[in-house]
Amino acid sequence: MAGRNANIYFPEKTYNKLRQVAGPKISRFVSEAVEEKIKREEQHKKEEFQKKLIAGYKKVAQNKKNQKEMEIWDETISDMWRKENNNTSSARKKRK
Repeated sequence: MAGRNANIYFPEKTYNKLRQVAGPKISRFVSEAVEEKIKREEQHKKEEFQKKLIAGYKKVAQNKKNQKEMEIWDETISDMWRKENNNTSSARKKRK
């Protein structure tokens, strides 16, 4: 596995505990601990982002003006989709 060296300072007490737990494989132990911490941080950020999205969606849903505008856009997009779908079907029939 490719990697990089890094000098890390531990207070003496922490280092002694680390030696007891990890033995001679301190680098692997620290690397795994850091990876675990990074995963938790990324998960936390993802959850916070999802909470913000949900709050935003709720706010938009409560706004009647936006809701009405969204209905208009939904209808417009549906009409465009139907027209496009009909044009595609017609083109296929003409080829046959």
